[in-house]
Amino acid sequence: MKKSVLILPLLIWPLLAQAQNQETLIFEDDFERQEADDTKEEIGKGWSSNSLKRAKGNKQVDLKDGAMHITFHPVADHAVSVVHPAEFQDGKVTLRFMLPTEKDSLGLNFADLSYKKVHAGHLCMAKISTKEIQINDLKTGIMDLETRTARLNGTISPEKVKMLRTKTKKFTNPLSPGKWHSLEIIIRAKTMSVAIDQKTIGSFSSEGIAHPTKKTLRVAVPKQAIIDDLKVYSIP
Repeated sequence: MKKSVLILPLLIWPLLAQAQNQETLIFEDDFERQEADDTKEEIGKGWSSNSLKRAKGNKQVDLKDGAMHITFHPVADHAVSVVHPAEFQDGKVTLRFMLPTEKDSLGLNFADLSYKKVHAGHLCMAKISTKEIQINDLKTGIMDLETRTARLNGTISPEKVKMLRTKTKKFTNPLSPGKWHSLEIIIRAKTMSVAIDQKTIGSFSSEGIAHPTKKTLRVAVPKQAIIDDLKVYSIP
C-alpha cells in the first residue's frame, strides 16, 4: 500500500508538468494561396495593412511563392504595417524570414488599441536587422502619450531622455541578407526573448512588456522583408 501511495504522485507529476507547459495555437499562416487580382493587395486570412491610408492604396504586400513579400512603396509616408488579431497575455511567435538587402529590417510589434495611454496601442516590439536585434518597451517608453508629446514638442526633460534609454536593449547579431532564417519571440510576464536560427540572441525585461492583453500583431517593415510559416501561440 505504501508503495502505491508513493508511485501515484510520481505518475501524476509528469502529467501536471506537461499541462503547465502546453502551448495553445492562436493563429497560423503558411501563405500558400494566390491573390485573385495580382494588381491588388488581397492578403486574406484576416490580415490587413496600412497601404490604403499610408501608401495611397498602392500595393505593398504581395503573396507569391508561398510567402508574404512586404515592400515599402515610394509614395508611402510610413513603414508598411501588416496587421492580424492575436490576443494573448504571455505568448510565442515563430516564423521564417528573409531580409533581401543589408539595409532591410523586420519588426514584430504587439499592440492593444483599447489601451488609450499610448500612441496607436503600441506596447512592445522586437526589431531584427542584418546587424542586430532590438527589443523595446514602447508602453512605458517612447509611445507613452505624455512622453511622445514632449518629444514632438521638443520639451522632453534630460531626466526623461535618460529614462527612455532604459526602455530598449540592443544585441549584436549579424545576418547574411538574401537568406532564410528562423525567428522565435517569447513574451512571458515582463520579459521578451528573441531567438534566431534556434539560438537565443537576447532577452529584455521591462514593465510595459507585461501589459495583460496583447491583442494585435503588427509586422512592421520600413523597406523590404519576406516572411513565411508564421505561428502565434499563447503560453501558460
